[in-house]
Amino acid sequence: MKDKIRVLIADDHSLMRQGLKQILELEEDIEVVAQAGNGEEAIEKIISFFPNVILLDINMPKLSGIEVLRRIRDMGINSKVIILTIHDEKEYLCKTINSGANGYVLKDADSDSLVKAIKDVNDGKSYIQPSIANLLVSQFQGNRTEDERKIDSLSKREYEVLTLIAEGLNNKEIASRLYISEKTVKNHVSNIFRKINVADRIQAAIFSFKNNIKKL
Repeated sequence: MKDKIRVLIADDHSLMRQGLKQILELEEDIEVVAQAGNGEEAIEKIISFFPNVILLDINMPKLSGIEVLRRIRDMGINSKVIILTIHDEKEYLCKTINSGANGYVLKDADSDSLVKAIKDVNDGKSYIQPSIANLLVSQFQGNRTEDERKIDSLSKREYEVLTLIAEGLNNKEIASRLYISEKTVKNHVSNIFRKINVADRIQAAIFSFKNNIKKL
């Protein structure tokens, strides 16, 4: 039997935490192992429980979600992190991109979207709720000519891999889709990150959305 996905919920609103817990525990393969009401408590619980996935609110007392994310990444904790946010917090989202978040979900999202996000990031994919993707793209509007040069520098295969990264596929899934080895995919991903000047899959996906990169 496949192990359950161990989830920690960090949010300063008790009702929000309880509501999320009730929704998630309807899923047979998800278990809420801990909850935290502020940033300091979140770090303590993360260290104690080592969850697979952390649902992390941005605005919390003592330490913000962004500070929690940075600290656990500095500590080498590899739990997947999904940022919980609301529409008007796009300025904070920009900071989380460089801090190692794996997904972004709006607090008013439906339960199916949240469950999909948890399962996707647990499987090594990234998850950006479409409406958030639009917010992020607006924050990363750069020099169009420069972006075009970056895109032109990609080989046909790298361009193809980038479109699959934007779909949220991990390296193993990309390898299967393109009938190439996982090691080859890893090399392509490294080259893509270098050529378009991004640090991770979330940034690569945003670059793809911003430039309307589509399958060949």
